[in-house]
Amino acid sequence: MQLDTTVARTLTELDHARLTRLTRRVAAPTLRSEDQALEHALDDATVVPSRTIPRDVVTMRSRVLLKDLRTSHRYRLTLSYPDEAEPAAGLVSVASPVGASLLGLRVGADARWTLPGGEQGAARLEAIVFQPESNGDYTL
Repeated sequence: MQLDTTVARTLTELDHARLTRLTRRVAAPTLRSEDQALEHALDDATVVPSRTIPRDVVTMRSRVLLKDLRTSHRYRLTLSYPDEAEPAAGLVSVASPVGASLLGLRVGADARWTLPGGEQGAARLEAIVFQPESNGDYTL
């Protein structure tokens, strides 16, 4: 999966550090395409202190409202770490194509991804329903 590198991404220092450690745990020769996409997002992002992250940026454990660009269907997801992911419950791993495409986006931006089977997806980030940092939690 490739991320849209024309979209600006902003990450907190904590998210960046945790996710960098996560991607380094996987041996480089065995990285899956979604892991590589997450690495690219980490490499290309602007990194800021947690206390200064704008409220309209997707951080780890943010709950978001998306609108599918093909069907106009709206759905909510929570961006989670891989070991917490439960797609049926709306907890989407940051290491998945959808999760990696959301990381660091601002409200109004379009997330684009390619699923392992080759299917393309795209959704507009309509709102952030919950962001830990905007609620004063800088350690989640």
